[in-house]
Amino acid sequence: MSTLETNAIGKYSGDNVSVDDALNLKSYDTAGRDALTSVAGDMIYNTTESKVQFHNGSAWQDFSTPSFSVSYLIIAGGGGGGRQYGGGGGAGGYRNSYASETSGRNSSTETPLTIFKDGVTEYLVTVGAGGVAGASGTSGAQGDYPGNDSIFSNIVSNGGGSSVNSRNGGSGAGGAASSIGLTPGLGTAGQGFDGGSGANTNIASAGGGGAGAAGGDNGHPVSVGGSGGDGLSSSITGSAVTRAGGGGGGRNSSTPAPSGGSGGGGNGATNGNSGSAGTVNTGGGGGNGYNSGSGAGGSGVVILRWATADATIGATRTGLVDGNVQTSGSDSYIVFTQGTGIVTFS
Repeated sequence: MSTLETNAIGKYSGDNVSVDDALNLKSYDTAGRDALTSVAGDMIYNTTESKVQFHNGSAWQDFSTPSFSVSYLIIAGGGGGGRQYGGGGGAGGYRNSYASETSGRNSSTETPLTIFKDGVTEYLVTVGAGGVAGASGTSGAQGDYPGNDSIFSNIVSNGGGSSVNSRNGGSGAGGAASSIGLTPGLGTAGQGFDGGSGANTNIASAGGGGAGAAGGDNGHPVSVGGSGGDGLSSSITGSAVTRAGGGGGGRNSSTPAPSGGSGGGGNGATNGNSGSAGTVNTGGGGGNGYNSGSGAGGSGVVILRWATADATIGATRTGLVDGNVQTSGSDSYIVFTQGTGIVTFS
């Protein structure tokens, strides 16, 4: 028979129960707990594990919320290339916590994120779109087409820089071939490199920065234009893939056009031709269209990886486009390619 022990019971005017002193649950070691005939809702203090526990009808559970670690690769949308003779677009910011791989700007691997697996706690996922392509203008170095941020929980990768007003970003945009926007865009620490330097020559423009290297300078006086900075490789999906290359600059002469950086950077163009777009879901910067339109920045991507035995991602992921849960060895991973929405784990 159970016994309630208390010094006094008094009438309380509110709608709840008030306890003046600490509530002392009955204590059992694990063996004693397991010998009980328990039903859902029973609570005890486990002296073996030093935890308050409750019975869910089937087994004893800890009151503490269970958690696990998620590795991530979060790449923002690349910046669009500058039109006319603006520079190449910067790659989207690149943040990586998988294994011991390099993160953006050749920085150390970030720390995996601790996630609650209660099926209730919500985590925001946003895949940043690339900066739009710019149509051909009338004169000068033009273009303000930055990429958009990608997000997982509180981890934010910054959109890539564009040619003139929004030069700074996850990776910076390349400098222009005119007095407008000569200064290269600056990359973000831990995310991407600066763009190349422009010069007031109207001959060639610089490349956008990538996750793994700075954009090339405009090459004056040989007027070859600057190539985009290279991206970085990750095997978070089980196979090595290079992403987040910067967009190539342009040149006011014949081929070859400046190339985009490895990892999806769009190629620049020669006089009168449009730049190429950055590759989708790489965060690659768009190429400069010299005296013509520019290439759009490539959209970003959010990739999550965790030990399969640790957790299951919720099936409801409204607003997001993904490739469903895949496996690599003892791990699971999911690749989000578009949209914004909420995910949970259990």
